[in-house]
This record gives sequence, structure tokens and C-alpha cells, in this order.
Amino acid sequence: MPRPPFEKLVIATHNKGKQSEISALLAPFGVTVISAGDLGLAEPDETEDTFAGNARIKAHFAAKATGLPALSDDSGIMVDALNGAPGVYTADWAETENGRDFAMAMAKVWNKVADQGAGAPKTAAFHCTLCLAYPGGRDQIFEGRAEGTLVWPPRGENGFGFDPMFQPAGNARTFGEMTPAEKHPLTHRARAFEKFVAACFG
Repeated sequence: MPRPPFEKLVIATHNKGKQSEISALLAPFGVTVISAGDLGLAEPDETEDTFAGNARIKAHFAAKATGLPALSDDSGIMVDALNGAPGVYTADWAETENGRDFAMAMAKVWNKVADQGAGAPKTAAFHCTLCLAYPGGRDQIFEGRAEGTLVWPPRGENGFGFDPMFQPAGNARTFGEMTPAEKHPLTHRARAFEKFVAACFG
């Protein structure tokens, strides 16, 4: 395996689910991984209206704060019947006064789809944009998608976010019903990560 282009990498996230998935994907490459949350970094305001824009904000903030390369993830679910919403605002749909409530967010998405009168299948896709930023200001963008359909009621206790209501194409179970080992290869994040690996470790 080629020598990694860096020995230590900051994962620019405070989301434990994302941190776990990305750390597992990086495990074979001999890179020491630490998260922005573990370092106590602040969370920068995500002021862009695209996945790539917000991914760049997070990655460059972490790279500048630590002096290390940083990998960020901006991702969300895009529902065809809602013209791609919630999309880049996926996490916002889960916000409450007491933190994020994804059970509420899933119900909100389903109810809005029902209001549109969308028939089956209720198609959707998870989208992921990874940004690798270096302290000097250079960055690279990698994108991936996982196509599938929405189901109701949600099924499964695994995963995070909208996983229990998303059934990836070609599968009879939701991401929430899969083990991490079953889910990881099918995700939008894994597909973006394949491009990251090809660029950095290929």
C-alpha cells in the first residue's frame, strides 16, 4: 500500500455517527484520526446553500485551527417529491430547543411527501460531499450518492439520522436495520470515500 500523504487527519465533525463511519473507512490506511469534537473545536456556521460550500467551511476551519489536514463531510437526504429537500438543510429539519430530534424530522419528511400526494415508490437519495483541506488553503472535493426509497413507519434501531426510513436500492432492509458492516459499503459516504482513497492512496 502506498505511503499515506499524511499521518494524522482531523475529521471535521462533532457528529459521533459520522466520526465512527469515517474512522472505520480510514482504519486500513494507517492514518491517525482525531475529530474536531475530541479536540474541542468550535462548530463554524454553515452559511452556504450547497453541500460543497458547507463542507469547505468545516474542513478549512479545522485545518486552520489545528495545522493539520482536515476532512469534512456535508451530507443530507434529497427527496424527489420535495424537489430535493431537505437536502443541504437536512440537519436543520431535526433541530429543536432541546437538540436534534430525527424521529420528528422523519415524520416531518413523510408528512410533507404525503401532502404532495406522491405515489410509490417514494424515491430519495442520500448525498455526501467530502472536502479534504490542507492548512495552506488547498482543498479537494469528493462526492457520492446512495439511491433508494422512503419507507414508513421507520424500521431498525441502528445507524443515525434518517437511516430507519431509507431503503437503499436493491435491498429489502433500511439502513437502520443493517449492521455497520452491512451498511457502510452501500452508503453515499462510502462512495465519496472511494474517490478520496483513489486520489490520496491510489
